[in-house]
Amino acid sequence: MLTRTAIIISAALLVASCGNDSAGTRIASSSGEQDTCSSRGEYNWGGPIELVNQDGETVTEDAFKGRHTIMFFGFTECPDACPIIMEKIIYALDELPEGTEKPRAMMISFDPERDTPEKLKQYISNEYFPEDMVGLTGSQEAIEAAAEEFQARYFRQELKDSAMEYTFDHTTAIYLMNENWEMETFFLPTENPNDMAACMQKFLPKA
Repeated sequence: MLTRTAIIISAALLVASCGNDSAGTRIASSSGEQDTCSSRGEYNWGGPIELVNQDGETVTEDAFKGRHTIMFFGFTECPDACPIIMEKIIYALDELPEGTEKPRAMMISFDPERDTPEKLKQYISNEYFPEDMVGLTGSQEAIEAAAEEFQARYFRQELKDSAMEYTFDHTTAIYLMNENWEMETFFLPTENPNDMAACMQKFLPKA
């Protein structure tokens, strides 16, 4: 059962809108005293997944054990929050010192209707993204189950008179999973990449 603090933090990670918003991107941060890097892992978010990767293969969490993973939930058509998240991940990984084993990057899509394996493969092949980045999709039921494990919330929002047709409001946590697929900590997309890198160093092994 989630504690009251965990519920507050989960709610605080909700993006007000990931669509076209005249007020711009509005990413909420949790109010009050922030949890420290190490203590955030105590929420024990994360768990089993069974999804489809960018190569069309069905995979479970076992495929990602043996190495740390830095991951988030989003979708390829996300115009605001997801690019910010990816930018923070890229800069944070670049700030890790030499000799540190970098985690793989991963995005789990909320949007199986548009984010086919082929679409995800194209998305993660962006030259600025980590070379071994993973994209995951699956049935709506499988995505809902994975999101529930991570306390990730998302809501489809129909867009009238828009070529996009619909978008998603969604939570924006960035999760650091260890080699056993257990959450070490999480980050807000408002955090400084230098601070993210400093936090990750506490958990990452030497290369």
